Amino acid sequence: QVHLVESGGGSVHAGESLRLSCTASGLTDDNWALAWFRQVPGKAREGLICIARVGTLVNDRVKGRFTISRDHPTNAVSLQMNNLTPEDTATYYCAARQKTTCVLNSVSYDSWGQGTHVTVSS
Repeated sequence: QVHLVESGGGSVHAGESLRLSCTASGLTDDNWALAWFRQVPGKAREGLICIARVGTLVNDRVKGRFTISRDHPTNAVSLQMNNLTPEDTATYYCAARQKTTCVLNSVSYDSWGQGTHVTVSS
């Protein structure tokens, strides 16, 4: 059973950076895609960025500001967020799927963390 735990959320000012981390347990091999999503109340969960064995996939809305990295020995995945704006305020979720390719639609992921909240003030 896959278990994901996010950390690193908090409050920052516009223009600042924040790094989120997700530790994953239960990944049986390297054939898992790990992704970050975010959600604000009343809106659908938005796929941001994904990393898998065949590469990465980035939502155009965050391209150039958000990057993803993965540490294979520890199965940790990080989200580096730069030049944050108030529109980035959301709860951020780590997700996993047992595929070697990336997609950014939430229905394709069956393992989720509990979320970590990010607030960006102007």
